[in-house]
Amino acid sequence: MKKKVIIMAVSMLVICSMILSGCKKSVGTPEDNAVKEETEEEKTEEKIGYKFGFSAIDMENPYFITLESAIKEVLEKDGHTLITKDPGSDASLQATQIHEMIEEGIDAIFISPVNWEEITPSLEELKEAGIRIINVDTQVKEMDYVDAYIGSDNKSAGYICGEDLLTRCPDGGKILILECPTQNSINDRITGFEEAISKAEKGFEVVARTDTNGEFERALQDAKVLLGEHPEITVIMCGNDQIAVGAKTAVNLLDMKNVIIYGVDGSPDIKKELKKPDCQIAGTAAQSPINMGKTAAKTALAIMNDDEYEKETYEEVFMINQDNVDMYGVDGWQ
Repeated sequence: MKKKVIIMAVSMLVICSMILSGCKKSVGTPEDNAVKEETEEEKTEEKIGYKFGFSAIDMENPYFITLESAIKEVLEKDGHTLITKDPGSDASLQATQIHEMIEEGIDAIFISPVNWEEITPSLEELKEAGIRIINVDTQVKEMDYVDAYIGSDNKSAGYICGEDLLTRCPDGGKILILECPTQNSINDRITGFEEAISKAEKGFEVVARTDTNGEFERALQDAKVLLGEHPEITVIMCGNDQIAVGAKTAVNLLDMKNVIIYGVDGSPDIKKELKKPDCQIAGTAAQSPINMGKTAAKTALAIMNDDEYEKETYEEVFMINQDNVDMYGVDGWQ
């Protein structure tokens, strides 16, 4: 009897062991692992970076080409993508293109507005879509929509041009201003310039000013007309270097030897002019689209990753003239 009980007990142990073995999956197989392995598709999805948009004033302007390139370099190094659209100085087209980029699924956008006021509906649309906004170079009017701004100290850029003029022309003079009221960066430059010349002991007089839309062709045509109407002009203050090149072309066509010209940007074209012995460009308040672009890209990534970042960043500006142009070279941007 005792033997029978022992046999039955052993049998029961064997049966239980078989049942438990049936419940447990094969050791060494993927199913046996406690943590589920990622599929190749899941791994790929994790590696996909952010999609950024880039909309600047005019992609025929070498300044914005350089700015975009600097941003792209930082983003693509970390596996992110950049979609660029060129509004060609057309505010309406810029709005259409921003809408297109929203439809294309961008996560954030770098914006330099064609018109700092007319961009507002696009900013509203971007906010409604949950897209982060990095305002670059020239400010939008409604800054509350913007997550961060990266630009140059534009008022200082104009001011140092005005200070240089006081040194060159201590007896004052007649001034033509070539501006672009729809771009706040240029507005600030002209304001800084006018503040500087207001400190002159002998007066400067602005005898004419015109909206060039920030473009070479408009600057050339408008400067030719206004210089013809005001031959007494001896100074032309320009909102950017493209305008300054247009002004210089007009001065050359009219054979006006005694006119001096100021620009803002520090572009290779202006630096090449400064290398010429008979150059009528007095100087350019230089900025660095390379530094600006890299700072903008790093700021954008900090925003997307919920890291700390500066809400406003102003890059340093400085005067480049015939005395120091060799320090900066003429083949590219500083």
